[in-house]
Amino acid sequence: MKIAITGGTGFVGQALTAELIEHHHEVLILTRNPDKHEDRQGVRYVKWLSDGAKPEEELEGISVFVNLAGESINSGRWTDDRKKRIINSRIHSTQEVINIMKALNQKPKCLINASAIGYYPSSKTNTYTEASTETADDFLGETVQVWEKEAEKANQLGIRVAYSRFGIILGKEDGALPRIALPYKMFAGGTVGSGDQWMSWVHVKDIARAIHFIAETDSISGPVNVTAPSPVTMKEFGKTLGAVLGRPHWIPVPSFALKVAMGEMSVLVLEGQKVLPSVLSEQGFSFEYPELKSALIDLYH
Repeated sequence: MKIAITGGTGFVGQALTAELIEHHHEVLILTRNPDKHEDRQGVRYVKWLSDGAKPEEELEGISVFVNLAGESINSGRWTDDRKKRIINSRIHSTQEVINIMKALNQKPKCLINASAIGYYPSSKTNTYTEASTETADDFLGETVQVWEKEAEKANQLGIRVAYSRFGIILGKEDGALPRIALPYKMFAGGTVGSGDQWMSWVHVKDIARAIHFIAETDSISGPVNVTAPSPVTMKEFGKTLGAVLGRPHWIPVPSFALKVAMGEMSVLVLEGQKVLPSVLSEQGFSFEYPELKSALIDLYH
């Protein structure tokens, strides 16, 4: 297949590109600065979101459009200005993706749009699947709902749309894990907050494999939870991480300290949801890393 990716130079985008190239697909990565990257076997960089860019001229014949673009929610305190940038970057990039697809003579068969399990409310007792109707009313919940609604407009073009609701993505060099692991590496790791909040995690390789699977499975549309089938509590996560790193799990991090240090962004670790990947499981997707210990061992050993 010929697959276009926005956000292809980022954390998930790099993993996805590697997955697609391994399976001999052609990848076109949309970027503001294609001159900073060299085309290579199976990968070509296409200019977009900048003066003179006409990406539609290079994207004829694509089968799938994967939209991962949007400012990271993990790289700074959520000031009012930053929250606006987080939301606006997602809306603007998705609108541009829709406009590009409108301009193509041959429409792609599928749009896979990034999303997040922040769509669901925080809960220590509920279990959420794609059939769950509850929605979060906080900043993350509102952001995800607006983002998915924008992507839904591709349906009007006759394009299958899937919203890949990512859990907490585990990677050694990027994502949430390096920050969580740092105290353990300094022999100061311990339970974060109450410890009984849920953490629905997923290995970055399984993120890439799941997107590839969705692209090739015509029967998948709508929300798709991309989380490992074995969510854990934050306390269990910390104990498992400590064991894999050979470090103690002993110094607790109180909620108030994180709220002071991180502000509103502290909800990323102090609150959580127990989310299951029902659609992927029902469609026959097999996770390479279904259990937390095996995922962490792969990343650190």
